[in-house]
Amino acid sequence: MDDKRIVLCGANAYDKKYYFNESFKDIPDSIKDELHIICVLFTEEVGGIFTIVFEQDGTLSMETDAEENDIYYDEISSGLLVSQIRRKRQELFEALSLYYRVFVLKEDVSSLLEE
Repeated sequence: MDDKRIVLCGANAYDKKYYFNESFKDIPDSIKDELHIICVLFTEEVGGIFTIVFEQDGTLSMETDAEENDIYYDEISSGLLVSQIRRKRQELFEALSLYYRVFVLKEDVSSLLEE
């Protein structure tokens, strides 16, 4: 877990599957449910594969990809939807980032709250 990005969750429109990283099972169920909804709705609307990933510094990234021969995947809509999710769920992503920095990276809570 030290020098790598870690997938928090994701959905795959091709397999019709959702994945949640059990390393983060202590995240409250309401947040897990919200992440599930975000991922599945994204792939239902745009297609492809959508993942939410923790970067090394604890920030969250959203990534989308599609199979090469997927004629239904819309890259422009994908980018717009990622921006919309980032805006509407900013507080959620900030809270998850704080969670990651405190419980995974073991950073000092008091210094994080002053930022």
